[in-house]
Amino acid sequence: MAFQPWQGGQPAQPSNQVPAMRASHADRERTVDVLKAGFAEGRLQQPEYEQRIARAYKAQTHAELQMLVADLPQGPVPQAQFVPQRPMVPATFMPMQMPMPVTTNSSATGALVCGIMTPVTWGLTAIPAVILGHKARAEIRRSGERGDGQALTGLILGWLAIGGWALFLLILILSAAVNL
Repeated sequence: MAFQPWQGGQPAQPSNQVPAMRASHADRERTVDVLKAGFAEGRLQQPEYEQRIARAYKAQTHAELQMLVADLPQGPVPQAQFVPQRPMVPATFMPMQMPMPVTTNSSATGALVCGIMTPVTWGLTAIPAVILGHKARAEIRRSGERGDGQALTGLILGWLAIGGWALFLLILILSAAVNL
């Protein structure tokens, strides 16, 4: 029968061998951790596990500790070579990779310029700003180009100018009607 260190026996040491290095408390705890992992993985039966744990806490040298875990893996067991690596998060919850378009929609730029020019042109560019803004937003939704903010700003400025002119005309008509 082969020598089993967890059963209480001592190996025969040749007289010319140098004494082994003494084990520390941390060394014993690391050995116990390896034994716990072996037991949890089903590599050790309960009685054998308990015997080895007791021997680990009584061990005086590194050699004694090494014999207790020599038949157990002492780290991650290598997996099969061709196992594909999967992300930790399911693909459903990963952010979508959308390429950023480099171009800005030219209609959006036109809508912004027309919208900014409405005060200078006394509102003459308001209608082109609104038309170009709506056209640009539709194109941006279809093509994914940049410029939605520009189109929206042109739309808002255009509608404000149209609303201002409508209010001005309404006041003008009402004042003319009152004076009659």
